Amino acid sequence: MANLEESFPRGGTRKPHKSEKSSQPVVEQDNLFDISTEEGSVKRKKSQKGPAKTKKLKIEKRKSNKSMKEKFEILSLESLCEGMRILGCVKEVNELELVVSLPNGLQGFVQVTEICDAYTQKLNEQVAQEEPLEDLLRLPELFSPGMLVRCVVSSLDVTESGKKSVKLSVNPKRVNKVLSAEALRPGMLLTGTVSSLEDHGYLVDIGVDGTRAFLSLQKAQEYIRQKNKGAKFKVGQYLTCVVEELKSNGGVVSLSVEHSQVSSAFATEEQSWNLNNLLPGLVVRAQVQKVTQFGLQLNFLTFFTGLVDFMHLEPKKMGSYSSKQTVKACILCVHPRTRVVRLSLRPIFLHPGRPLTRISYQQLGTVLDDASVEGFFEKAGAIFRLRDGVLAYARLSHLSDSKKAFSAEAFKLGSTHRCRIIDYSQMDELALLSLRKSIIAAPFLRYQDIKTGTIVKGKVLALKPFGMLVKVGEQMRGLVPSMHLADIMMKNPEKKFNTGDEVKCRVLLCDPEAKKLIMTLKKTLVTSKLPAITCYEDAKPGLQTHGVIIRVKDYGCLVKFYNDVQGLVPKHELSAQHIPDPERVFYTGQVVKVAVLNCEPSKERMLLSFKLLSGSEPKDESVKNSKKKGSTVNTGQQLVDVKVLEKTKNGLEVAILPHNIPAFLPTPHLSDHVANGPLLHHWLQTGDTLHRVLCLSQSEKHILLCRKPALVSTVEGGQDPKSLSEIQPGMLLIGFVKSIKDYGVFVQFPSGLSGLSPKTIMSDKFVTTPSEHFVEGQTVVAKVTNVDESKQRMLLSLRLSDCSLGDSASTSFLLLCQCLEELQGIRSLMSNQDSVLIQTLADMTPGMVLDAMVQEVLENGSVVFGGGPVPDLILRASRYHRAGQELEPGQKKKVVVLHVDALKLEVHVSLHQDLVNRKARKLRKNSRHQGIVQHLEESFAVASLVETGHLVAFSLISHLNDTFHFDSEKLRVGQGVCLTLKTTEPGVTGLILAVEGPASKRIRMPAQRDSETVDDKGEEEEEEEEEDLTVRSKKSHSLAIGDKVTGTIKSVKATHAVVTLDDGFIGCIHVSRILDDVPEGVSPTTTLKAGKKVTARVIGGRDVKTSKFLPISHPRFVLTILELSVRPSELKGDYRALNTHSVSPMEKIRQYQAGQTVTCFLKKYNVMKKWLEVDIEPDIRGRIPLLLTSLSFKVLKHPDKKFQIGQAIKATVVGPDIPRAFLCLSLIGPYKLEEGDVAMGRVLKVLPNKGLTVSFPFGRIGKVSVFHLSDSYSEEPLTDFCPQKIVRCYILSTAHRMLALSLRSSRTNKETKSKIEDPEVNSIEDIQAGQLLRGYVKSILPSSVVIGLGPSVMGLVKHSHVSQCVSREKELYDKCLPEGKLVTARVLCVNPKKNLIELSLLPSDTGKPDVFSASPEPPLPKQEGREGGTEKGLKGESKRSQRRREKNQKMREESGLYSQEKKEPRKSQRGGQSKRERQESESEQELVNKRPKKSGAPEDDDSGVEVYYREGEDEVEEPKVPPGGKQSKPTEVPRLQLSKGFIWDVGLDSLTPALPLRGESSDSEEDEQPHQAKKKKGKKERELEKQKAEKELSRIEEALMDPGRQPESADDFDRLVLSSPNSSILWLQYMAFHLQATEIEKARAVAERALKTISFREEQEKLNVWVALLNLENMYGSQESLAKVFERAVQYNEPLKVFLHLADIYTKSEKFKEAGELYNRMLKRFRQEKAVWIKYGAFVLGRSQAGASHRVLQRALECLPTKEHVDVIVKFAQLEFQLGDVERAKAIFENTLTTYPKRTDVWSVYIDMTIKHGSQKEVRDIFERVIHLSLAPKRMKFFFKRYLDYEKQHGTEKDVQAVKAKALEYVEAKSSALEDQ
Repeated sequence: MANLEESFPRGGTRKPHKSEKSSQPVVEQDNLFDISTEEGSVKRKKSQKGPAKTKKLKIEKRKSNKSMKEKFEILSLESLCEGMRILGCVKEVNELELVVSLPNGLQGFVQVTEICDAYTQKLNEQVAQEEPLEDLLRLPELFSPGMLVRCVVSSLDVTESGKKSVKLSVNPKRVNKVLSAEALRPGMLLTGTVSSLEDHGYLVDIGVDGTRAFLSLQKAQEYIRQKNKGAKFKVGQYLTCVVEELKSNGGVVSLSVEHSQVSSAFATEEQSWNLNNLLPGLVVRAQVQKVTQFGLQLNFLTFFTGLVDFMHLEPKKMGSYSSKQTVKACILCVHPRTRVVRLSLRPIFLHPGRPLTRISYQQLGTVLDDASVEGFFEKAGAIFRLRDGVLAYARLSHLSDSKKAFSAEAFKLGSTHRCRIIDYSQMDELALLSLRKSIIAAPFLRYQDIKTGTIVKGKVLALKPFGMLVKVGEQMRGLVPSMHLADIMMKNPEKKFNTGDEVKCRVLLCDPEAKKLIMTLKKTLVTSKLPAITCYEDAKPGLQTHGVIIRVKDYGCLVKFYNDVQGLVPKHELSAQHIPDPERVFYTGQVVKVAVLNCEPSKERMLLSFKLLSGSEPKDESVKNSKKKGSTVNTGQQLVDVKVLEKTKNGLEVAILPHNIPAFLPTPHLSDHVANGPLLHHWLQTGDTLHRVLCLSQSEKHILLCRKPALVSTVEGGQDPKSLSEIQPGMLLIGFVKSIKDYGVFVQFPSGLSGLSPKTIMSDKFVTTPSEHFVEGQTVVAKVTNVDESKQRMLLSLRLSDCSLGDSASTSFLLLCQCLEELQGIRSLMSNQDSVLIQTLADMTPGMVLDAMVQEVLENGSVVFGGGPVPDLILRASRYHRAGQELEPGQKKKVVVLHVDALKLEVHVSLHQDLVNRKARKLRKNSRHQGIVQHLEESFAVASLVETGHLVAFSLISHLNDTFHFDSEKLRVGQGVCLTLKTTEPGVTGLILAVEGPASKRIRMPAQRDSETVDDKGEEEEEEEEEDLTVRSKKSHSLAIGDKVTGTIKSVKATHAVVTLDDGFIGCIHVSRILDDVPEGVSPTTTLKAGKKVTARVIGGRDVKTSKFLPISHPRFVLTILELSVRPSELKGDYRALNTHSVSPMEKIRQYQAGQTVTCFLKKYNVMKKWLEVDIEPDIRGRIPLLLTSLSFKVLKHPDKKFQIGQAIKATVVGPDIPRAFLCLSLIGPYKLEEGDVAMGRVLKVLPNKGLTVSFPFGRIGKVSVFHLSDSYSEEPLTDFCPQKIVRCYILSTAHRMLALSLRSSRTNKETKSKIEDPEVNSIEDIQAGQLLRGYVKSILPSSVVIGLGPSVMGLVKHSHVSQCVSREKELYDKCLPEGKLVTARVLCVNPKKNLIELSLLPSDTGKPDVFSASPEPPLPKQEGREGGTEKGLKGESKRSQRRREKNQKMREESGLYSQEKKEPRKSQRGGQSKRERQESESEQELVNKRPKKSGAPEDDDSGVEVYYREGEDEVEEPKVPPGGKQSKPTEVPRLQLSKGFIWDVGLDSLTPALPLRGESSDSEEDEQPHQAKKKKGKKERELEKQKAEKELSRIEEALMDPGRQPESADDFDRLVLSSPNSSILWLQYMAFHLQATEIEKARAVAERALKTISFREEQEKLNVWVALLNLENMYGSQESLAKVFERAVQYNEPLKVFLHLADIYTKSEKFKEAGELYNRMLKRFRQEKAVWIKYGAFVLGRSQAGASHRVLQRALECLPTKEHVDVIVKFAQLEFQLGDVERAKAIFENTLTTYPKRTDVWSVYIDMTIKHGSQKEVRDIFERVIHLSLAPKRMKFFFKRYLDYEKQHGTEKDVQAVKAKALEYVEAKSSALEDQ
C-alpha cells in the first residue's frame, strides 16, 4: 500500500467550491446555458458591463420580444434531432411496435427491437428455434396505454408519401447512455428493463456501462401485487426505479420500485446532474424567473434554466404565476445540441411511476363550426379554443389542404374556423384538430366508424391480382376481392376501373383492431333493400336476404353473408325441381336471394333455402286481440302463470294467463343461476307453461316478468319493501343487477326500487372492472349502507362480508340443490322432444358406464367417441380423462359419464379405471373424504372420491354474490379437494351431493401436465414457417407446376432454403429436393449459399393457412408459396408434383411397405415425446422413436450429438401411423421383436420379488425375470433399475402376449464373451447332481426351504440340509433366510420324472459359511455370562494367535464328538430315507414345481425377488443336547459353527499349488473329514505352510503397491487400467507400449477397448483417446482408415474439437495439402466460429502466405457477427507479430485503436506485443498515448502501474520519477475537475 501511495498520490490541496465563493446566485444570470439565439448572449454581455442608452434599450426590447417568441416556439418535427431525449406516453400497443405520444401533439414509434438488448436477444432465440418461447411476453403484455416512457430519437425518416416519421427507442443503453457508473447517486430516478430473473430478485438493465443493477424480490412485491396483477416480472418489463444503494463505485446498484419512493423522488443538487446527463421524466423543484405571454422561464438545480410553454402550464393556475415563485416541474426533453430544457408543470407528470389516466377523447370525429384561434406558431401550428373553453391544437400540416393554400394571416388571434377533432394528445391533454376540408367532409374518420353493411364511397388506388384497393378515408383503405368486383367474374377489370375513379361499395367485413376492411362492388348487394345478416343471431326463420355463393358441392351450396356469416342450402332446397348436378346450375361468386330455414347461433350453423317463402307466418291474432278491458297486472307483488308464445334473441315472448296479456321474460330472469338461464331459454318451446312468475314492471310496450326463485320467495314472504321509507341502513335485500357502469352496479328490487353499489363496496376483492364481477340480470343480495329519501337514492354493499346469509356451507348446499333441480327440469323438457338423440341425452346421468368406440383422437389429446346407444351421439374425453391410454380409431372402451352438455348436445366422459370400476362401499352422511375434481361447470363441479370412485357434485359458489374468483382460487381438473358428504346415495341426478371443505386443504396433483388448464399443443405441433414466407402470401403468381424458374437464395435453413424468384415471388426448396443421391450423414442444404443464383422447377404450391399442397386448378393456387426442386434429374427430365389436396396423406404413407429403406431428413428432436421427427418428402413425414435410433446407450442419452438437423438418415419403414398420417421408421433395421432379436426398451415398472416390466415402442410389453438381469447374481439385483431407464434386451420368447426377455450380457453382447458366473437354468435338464448353483430363497415350507434356481425351476432344501444347527424355529428361518436372499447350494439329486431337485446349504457341501452363523457375532437368546470368543476377540492383536491355536484344538475335539452324534441321522438322510420322509419331500417339490405350470406362461412365475441381506442380526438358539450328553458352554456353540462354515486358510492355500487341492464332491468331503482330522499330525507343518503362503502373498502385494514401479508387460497395463479405467494417460501409455513393439493391431485394439471402457461422462478422456487413434492412423494407417476413424470421432465427440485436432495432426506431420482441404471444410461447416478462422490464419501465416492471411481476415469479418470483429482483428495482429510482418501487425493495431480508442484490452495486447517484438522507444510512445486518454480512473491506474513497472525493469531512476510525476499530475487534474462540478 505504501508503494502504491508513493506512486499514485491522492492529490494536492483542496480548491474551494463555487458555492463557497458566491453563496447567493444572481437571478438575472439565469440563462447562462441557453445558447439558442445569438441576441440573448449579446444582451447578457452588455447588461453585465453597465447601463446603456434609451434608444438602444428600445431596439433591444423589440429584438428580445422577437427572440422570446422564437425561444418559446413549441416543438415541431423540424426541431427534433437524433439523440434527443424526450418523455412520451404509450398511446397504442401493437404486436411489433409502440405508438408513443410526444409533447406538443407529436407522435413517434418504437420498434420491437428497441425495447432492450435482453428482449431483442430473446426474440432472436425465438426466431432461431422457430417456436414461441414460454418466458417471452408480447408487447401488449409488457406495455399498456397511458404508461410514461423515456425515449431517445433514433432516426427521422421520410415515408413514401413525403411525411416525416419519428423513430424512437426506449432501450436503457441508449436513453441512459449519458450516465456513467461514477455519476450514479442514491435517490436518482432511472428507468430500466428487466434483463434476467434470478433466485432472489431481478437483474435490471439501466443502460450504464460497468454497472449491474439488482432489484430484490422484497422490493418488488408491492409493485407485483398492485400493478402487475401478481405476476412475476419477465424479460423486457419496463420499470421506473429509484437508486437505493451503490457499491464498488457504482459497479453494483440496488434499486427499488416501491410506489412511495418512486412517486416522491426528486432530482437534487447532491445527485450532480448536468446538462449532458439530464434525463426526461425527472421531477425538480424550480423557481420562476420570467413570466411571458408565451410561457415561463424557470431556474432549477441552482444553475440550470428551462422553458415551460403554455401547453404545459397547470390549467388551474394559468395566469397566476409570478417571478421567484417556487414550483414543482417535470423535465420533458433536452435538446442535445442547443441544450434547451423543456419542462411541464402539469400535475399528471409530477408523480413518477403513475400512468396517465385519460388516454382517449369522447368527442373524436366531432365537427366544430366556430373554433377561435388562441395562438399561432409558424413552425408548429395553431392553438384553438373550443366552445366549452377547452384548448385544442392543430398541427401545421392540418391547417390547410395543401401548402399552396396555406396563409398565416388567416390565423390571427380571435379568428374562427371550421374544424374536426381527429385525435387526442395524451401528453398535452389536448384534442388535435384538422382544418382540411377533405377530413371535415369525410363520413368516416376511423375504422371504428365503419359498420358492416353500410355504403361507403372511395377512390380506386390500385388494381392487384387479388382484388382492388380503395381509399375510403384519410388513413383508411379497403380491399374489394376479385370475386366482388361485379355480379359476375371479371376477366379484365382494368378495362372498367382506373386509378382515381370514384366507386360506391358496401362493407362486407370491418375489423378495426386489425385495420382490415373488405368491401363489395356487386350491384345487387350494394343496392339491396333486404335486411343484412351480420351475425348468426340476426338470422331468424323466414328472413329473406341476399348472399353470395362461395362454394358449390354435390350436397348443396354454401352462401356467405356479412362478417363471414355463412349458411348451407341443402340439395333439396336448391329449387322446386330436382337438380342432379348443382355445379352446372350455380357458380362461385353468384349473388342469390335466400330464405332462412333454421339457425343455431351457438354452433354457428344455418340452413337456407332458394325456395323463397311467400310471406312470413301470420302472428297469433289471439294475442293481439286478447287484451280485455280491465285486465291489469300488479307489478312487484303478483305471481302469474304464463304461456310461451315465441322465443327471441334476448328472452321469451309470453302471454299471461288466463287473459293472454302479452309480456316479456328475459333470459337472465329465468333462473338465479347465470348458466341455467340460456339452457332454459333453449329448451323451452312454444306452448310451454311456466308457473309462479313474478311481474316486475309494466310499460306501454310490454310487461317485464321474472322467474328467479329467490325473488319469488322474497315477494311471497313479504320481505320486499315497497317504498324507500321502509328501508333502513343495515337491511339485507334480494334483487338483481339492472345495469353495470364503470363506477359501480345498479341493483333493482321486485318493488321497482333501485340502488347503487359503488366499486369500493362492491366486493371484498379489489375491483378493476365491475363487469368482471357481475353480469346484468344476476341475482344478488345487497346490504343497505345509506338512504337519502330527499333524493330518492340509496347506497348498497355487495361484499360477501356484509351480505352473509348464514353458514357458507349450508348456503352452498342450497344453491347446489337448486341448480341441480333446475337441470333436472331441463332434462324433463328434453325428454319431451321427438329426437331420439335428445331423449337419450335426457336419460343419461353422471356415473353411467357406456361402451363406446373411439372415433377420433384430436391434436390436443382429447378423444371423440361414437357408437353409443344412438349413432349421432358424441362422447368426448379430454386429454386428462384419456388417462394416458394409447387409443386408435375403432377401438372399444368402457367410459363413465361425467356431465351432459344440453346446449352442445355432447357428453363428457372419462376413461379413468377407478371411475369405471367403482368400489361398493357404504358411505356415511357428513363424513369427510378426499376427492379429485373431474369436471367443472360454471356454478358446480363434479369430483370423484379417492376411496371408492363415486361421483360427487359440490357447489363452486357459497353465496349469490360469490361469482368472481382469481386464477389462483379457481379449481382445476385433477386437483384434490376435501369434501363433506350431505347425501350418501346418488339421486335422480346420478350424483352424491357434498360441500367443499376449506380451500387450504386443496391439493395440487403432481401430474400437472395432465391438467386441462395446461396448454398442450398436441403431438401434431408444426414448426412455424419463416416470416418472409408469410409476409408476401397475398401476392399472386401465374406460374404452373413444371415451370422452370430462376431466383436468388434468400436464406438457408437446415431443412429448407427460401428463394426469391426474379418476379419477386417467394419459393421454398425442401432439403429432399436438392440432391439426387444423398449420402448418409450429409446435410444437402450446406451445398446452397445465400445470395447464390439457382434454377429450379416448380413442383407444387403450398397454402399458407393449411400448409397443404394445392392442385393448379385450385383458385388459391396463385396465392401459394411455390415448392421448388433443384435436383439435377428433375431439372432435366421427369418430376413428381406434390398434391395433398386430392390424395390424402394416409394414402401416401400406405405406399411404403414395412422393411423398405428410405432416406429421410431430420427435422427436430422432440424431447417431450422422445422421438425424432423427420421428412421423407415435403409432404410425407415420419417419426423415429428414440429407442429405434441405436443400440448404443451413448447415442440414446445424447441423440442431439449424433443426429444434426437437416442430416440425411437411412431408415427402415416399420409401418404407417394412420391416425396421425406419419410413417414409423427405425434406424436399427426391421423392427419385428422376434425371438433372438436384441432391442432397446424402457423399464416400465420394477416388480419386487419378480423382476422388471419393460416397454417397447408401439405398445409391446415384456417381462425380465430376476434370473435374467445379469450373468452374475447379486444380493440386491433390482437396485440399479428404476422406471424409464433404458435397457438392452434379448428376446427369449414371443409365445405369449407379454414377451420373455433377458438382460444378460452374454445374450445381448455376444461379442464381449464375458464370464458367466451364474449359468441360465431354464429346465430341470440343465441341472446335474453335484453341481454348485446359486439361487434366491422363494419360501419357507414346514419341512423344507424352496430355492429358485431359474425362472421356472425350483429346488427343495430339507431343514436337515440347511444348517448344522438343526432348529425348527420359524423365526430363525425368517431372519436368516428371508425371501429373496441369495444363497449357494449343492445339488444332491435330480429326479426329472418326479420333477424333484434336492439341494443342500451345508458348509461342508457348499464351502460357504453356515446360513445360520453368517454373522460374525450371532446374538444368543437370554444367556448369562456372554464372554467367549467375541468379546475376547476385541483385545490386542498380539494375543490373537495364541487364542486361535487354543480354539482350533477345542474345535477339533468337539467336531469329532459332534460328528459322531450326528453320524447316524446324516446317513439316513443321504442313503436310506424313510418312506414317509421321501413322500413328504416329493409332495413339497411337486407343489413348488407345478405352480408355474398352472399359469401356462413362464413370465407369470414368481421369479423376481428383491433381496434384503442383513449380516449379523440373526439370533441362533443353542442346539439341544441328547440325554446323557454333556452340555457345552454357551460361547463355544457359535465358534463351532464358525469353524465348520468358514475355512480360514482357503485363500492362502490357493496361492501354493504344491498343496493338495480340496475335493469338489460334498459326499467325499464329508466322508473324508474324520480321516483328514487324523492325518494332520501337528500344528507346526500347517503353521509353516501358512507362513510361507503369507510371505509370498506379502511380497507380491508389496511389488504391486510400489508407486515407482513401471509396468513391464501387458498384464501390468491390464492391472493398471482395471484400477483406473477412466484415465486416458494409462490407455495412451498402453498403446505406446504396443507401438514400441510395432504391434499396430494390438495398439488399435487397446484404443477401441479404451473407448468402450471409459465412462461416457468423461468426454475429455475419450477425446484424448480419439486423438491418439487419429495420430496412430495418420502415422501407420492408410488414408481410408484415417477417414473412417475421423468420421466416427466426429459422431461421438464435439465435431469442432475433432476437426481442430486433425488439422494440428496434419500440420505437425507436414501434410499441408490435407490440412488445407480440411480447413476449407471447417470454414464451410463452422463459419460462425472465430476459433476456426484464427487457427486457419495461423496455418496460412505459418506457411509464409501473407497475402492469403489478408484474404482470410476479410472472409472472417464477412462471416462473423460484428461483435466478434475486434477480437478476431486483434488475434490476427498477434499472429502477424509472431509469424508474419511486424509492421503490418502495428498497422492493424493502429487502425483498430483509431476506431475503438477506449478498448483497453486492445491497448494492453498492443503493449505486450510491442514489448516482445519492438523497441523501447515504441513502447514508451504507446504508453504516452495511453496515459493521455480520457478513460475511467481505474483503467488509468492500471496503465500507469504498467508504465511504472516497465520503467523500473527497463528504464533509469529518472524515467521512473517521470512516470510518477505524470501520475501525480493526472490525479490532481482529476480531483480539481471533480471539485469544479
